Amino acid sequence: MLYDMTVPAYINGLRALSAQLAKALVWGADNDVGELQLVVSRLAPDMFPLAAQIRSSCLQAIQPPTRLGATGAPTLTDDATDFAGLQAQIASTLAWLDTVDAATMDADPDRPVSFDLPNGMIFDMTARTYVRDWAQPQFYFHLVAAYSILRHMGVPLGKADYVGYITPYLRAGTAPVA
Repeated sequence: MLYDMTVPAYINGLRALSAQLAKALVWGADNDVGELQLVVSRLAPDMFPLAAQIRSSCLQAIQPPTRLGATGAPTLTDDATDFAGLQAQIASTLAWLDTVDAATMDADPDRPVSFDLPNGMIFDMTARTYVRDWAQPQFYFHLVAAYSILRHMGVPLGKADYVGYITPYLRAGTAPVA
């Protein structure tokens, strides 16, 4: 249950993010917007730039499985400085997510999960509430922030770029005609 709520969603989201970055790289080259300009862009002065949002998306996909027993996670210590680095962070996270054991994560949804933040705050939750109330919102916050930065910079992304992985579930004959 906890595995199904997290790892497949993280894989879908990070694959979509990788595709968004690929689209942004092409758009930037066609519109004289350099990689560095995109990598350091942010939505507001007090928000993280794109590179940090991407690393945070990856970290937020790594932390729940590791807090729930998975091992061997990649270490992402620094923000990437170019699109190749951003894609490498996503690729290493995706490769590791493919190794996560569902049984380990699902072992006990009521087991305690505690974690602290750099500012000294400490949270005590069950595995189930951790996934629902912390892990999922944190992952999607950074994923949406990265998408929003790219949109803010002018990259022509749409909802299909964010949730394109849902297309296989579309009932035949029900897609709108342009």
